Amino acid sequence: MVEREAELATVDEALDQLGGPGPGPGGALLAFSGPAGLGKTTLLAEVRRRARTRSCTVLTARGGEQEQNQPFHVARQLIQPQLAGTSEEELRAALGSWYTIVGPALGLCAPEQGAPPDPQGLRDGLDWVLTHLVVKRAPVTLVLDDAHWADPESLGWLAAFTPRTEHLPLLLVVAYRPDELPAHADAFRTLPGRAGQRPLPLAPLTSTAVAALVREALGDHAEDAFCDELWAVTAGNPFEAVELTAKVRDKGLAPVGTSAALLRDLAAAQRGSGLVARLDRLGPSTVRFAWACAVLGTAIPQELAARVAALGTEEAAHATGRLRDARILAAAAAAAAAGTAGTAGAAPGTAGTAGATTGPDPAEEPEAGLEFVHPLIATALYRSIPDALRVALHGKAAAAVVDAGLGSSAAARHLLETHPENDPWVVRTLREAAAENLRAGAPEAARRQLARALREPPDFDERAAVLYELGCASLLTEPANTVNHLRAALAEPVEDPALRQGIVIRLAQVLAHSDHLAEASEALAREIPYTADVRARLRLQSEQFMWDAFNAAEADSPARSRRLARLADRLTCRDLTERYIIGLRTWDACLRGEPVGVVLHHAERALRQDLSWAHEDRGFEVPVLAAMVHMYADRPWRAERLFDAGTAEFERQGWRGAHLSFAYSLRAYIRYRRGRLVEAEELARAGLRLAERVGRRTPVHWYAIAILVTTLLARGRADEAWELAREHEYRAPFPAAVVFPDSQTVYAELLLARGDTKGATAELEAVDRRLTPRGIQNPAWCPWQLHLARAVSAEDPDRARALAGDAVRRARAFGSASGIGQALRVAAEVAAPEDRVGLLREAVALLAASPAGYELARAQAALGAGLRDAELLERAVVTARECGADALEAEAAEALLGLGGALPFGSSWEDGLTPEELRAAERAAAAERAGRAERVDRADAGRADRLHRADAGRAERVDRAEADRAGRTPYPAGAAAAGPDWELSAACRKLGTDRPGLPAALAASARGQG
Repeated sequence: MVEREAELATVDEALDQLGGPGPGPGGALLAFSGPAGLGKTTLLAEVRRRARTRSCTVLTARGGEQEQNQPFHVARQLIQPQLAGTSEEELRAALGSWYTIVGPALGLCAPEQGAPPDPQGLRDGLDWVLTHLVVKRAPVTLVLDDAHWADPESLGWLAAFTPRTEHLPLLLVVAYRPDELPAHADAFRTLPGRAGQRPLPLAPLTSTAVAALVREALGDHAEDAFCDELWAVTAGNPFEAVELTAKVRDKGLAPVGTSAALLRDLAAAQRGSGLVARLDRLGPSTVRFAWACAVLGTAIPQELAARVAALGTEEAAHATGRLRDARILAAAAAAAAAGTAGTAGAAPGTAGTAGATTGPDPAEEPEAGLEFVHPLIATALYRSIPDALRVALHGKAAAAVVDAGLGSSAAARHLLETHPENDPWVVRTLREAAAENLRAGAPEAARRQLARALREPPDFDERAAVLYELGCASLLTEPANTVNHLRAALAEPVEDPALRQGIVIRLAQVLAHSDHLAEASEALAREIPYTADVRARLRLQSEQFMWDAFNAAEADSPARSRRLARLADRLTCRDLTERYIIGLRTWDACLRGEPVGVVLHHAERALRQDLSWAHEDRGFEVPVLAAMVHMYADRPWRAERLFDAGTAEFERQGWRGAHLSFAYSLRAYIRYRRGRLVEAEELARAGLRLAERVGRRTPVHWYAIAILVTTLLARGRADEAWELAREHEYRAPFPAAVVFPDSQTVYAELLLARGDTKGATAELEAVDRRLTPRGIQNPAWCPWQLHLARAVSAEDPDRARALAGDAVRRARAFGSASGIGQALRVAAEVAAPEDRVGLLREAVALLAASPAGYELARAQAALGAGLRDAELLERAVVTARECGADALEAEAAEALLGLGGALPFGSSWEDGLTPEELRAAERAAAAERAGRAERVDRADAGRADRLHRADAGRAERVDRAEADRAGRTPYPAGAAAAGPDWELSAACRKLGTDRPGLPAALAASARGQG
């Protein structure tokens, strides 16, 4: 190769580092950039050759100008050959849960029915597959040519994967034209490789190098003037220099000074119109065959090109031979070697400098297909096809591709280039391709295909379905356009009730996810009166109830709650819609502070059968709400089990963006409520990393920041929490959707931690104005009253005590031990000195029988300090340490040392129950079961008589009365007068339950579910 010594030295250095024995062998990125014809392709061919001599596994792919709209075209080139010959069973075993996620994208299997993976989940899967291949077949060199023409799905994935190369035995080498590289592939421009190099621009050849090429091809007698003129005419472009030299040899032109004047005309003949004129001289059938190849792109099957060109087999073979002789076509396997050898400065017809043969083996063609010798030729020929004929050829290519069994997706890229002709076959093929691409994880490709199908246009009665599918395809990338498509679909005369229902539900979904919850509810409300089918109407009602529940600005929330309660209480859980409505009733009861027994009663009804978190036709919101109520009801073990199952379902489905972020963040919140702050912080940060991929100030981002800020405050790192909030713009305006923990309340708590009581007061009073009219009264869900009591206690102690007292009353009405204990602790903080100890004693007793470790530590520390009780302060130190509440531990330790006590060392905490804790838990569980059986026996005696005489309606009222009795709080005022059982306390925290939940938690633990 000529004048590529510096580039090849960089390649050698990277390859040596890749497989070297040194202490830090690892991969790198090498990017070569330059305009067309500067030798990128042949340089990469040499990279592949050198990699193979070092026993590297080589993955290779090439972007194609005509294949840019074919999703995962490049990814398939890279991965498929490495898995060739592998059975489906072996593939499933090798790829595990990723098989159904990445298999369709890589062409390994057909997409399954069901919800498609999100783009981020698919990228994660492709990352895993490539990483797995690299580790298994190390060292690996991945070579991507013409990256500027790679399909967006593959290019975006590889660009995002690039930073990983330095941590893997992988050398990633790309070549591209800098002016044509898309913005989403900027990683190739900016990331340095291990060799410390930015993208390496290829320079044109010098006059000396061009002279050497000319003399090697034409003889040493070539005169300087001739060589200099050839260099000037080609501007040092290696491809043009080699092609012009070959033209001189073919013409028999003497390489002397007097011939130099003819070079410009010869050069013009091999470019643009000159190339077309040269092709014309090969005959009409050869021209048609070349045009068909230009339309088909790369790796062109000769038989397919013949069909598009309307040529017979023998005629196509002759055309192929003529085009190969003219250095226009070559076998695909040889095009990157022989045909483009000159692009790096090798003389035509020589193999010594480029390591390539001069021509392909005809036997390779059936396997490898055909390609143009250089992309410049392909581009020139494609653009030379008359416009109308080019469109017609794409239409013929689409039909030929389908007839060849290559599928609608392969045909779709051709149909995108055709003109609308009101052809039902075109619409059907594009819809099939879009459905395939959507399920494979390429929604943008599906959107392009459906938009084209809409322009065909579809038949009158098919238009609404196409608009609906277009809305589904653009949901993740263009929510505003999705709304327009779906509204247009509703404006069509839709005769299929199921289709119309699907359109309305999807419209409401995208409006809600775009923070327009009131519009989502209105869209459903408009449709419900005109829905004749009872079950369909119930489904729409369930969707409206859900989005109203999430609307923080809902106009008449109490009225909606009453309607929901009346409806849910008479449903029998006979299908998924009914159980969703009951799940919403569960959540509403929790927010309104209805007795915890009522909440759990409805939760168990909703969860009578598992609720899928990744249902194709439903959101994940209701299953999440049904899980979260268990956390507020002091049964976090149950919430965590539901979240574990839901998270696993997200991961199996390939939903690794917003869905997985929600799951991680809310699992962090459950851990926070259990007092496992270190684990909570880890999960919250994982949720935030995923939320950052989705975008800032999105619902998932609000959740992640709120939970991480809450956790950091509990750990005593208020300054870090403040910087996090500032960095992520965590401030007003707060989202229109309901977020838990409530965003504005968390922000006020942050201000309070920084000493800004005035700012905190203003925010919390705004929370009051927002939540109270909606009937949200449960301090276990949002403790705004408790924070406001602390904020105003210095200036207005009477108001503080009234606020705290009302919060205690509401907490008792709900009935969770942790909620009552937290409210009592804050009430003690703002109470008159003589009232504090009594409130704190009850708080400690209640919290000791709850799963809330952090709240227990706070109450222990406050009571220990108030009583000057060294033993209790010692317990506070240990509990805070077990929770990871560093600042609280230090505060309790200081108080303990002030009393002359000794600090406890370490912690005896173990996740499993000790024998003493197990016995305490079993005794308490037995007592709970006995008391429950006695209550049931008394209730049954009267109930049997009533049911004997009652009709079905009265029986329902009896059942509701049973639920109400079950909901009476187990913790009335003064119920915790006895001192805590610390063994039982540890058991409750480890099992993740309060005392009434011990029987179920112990049973789950025994089954390995706790």
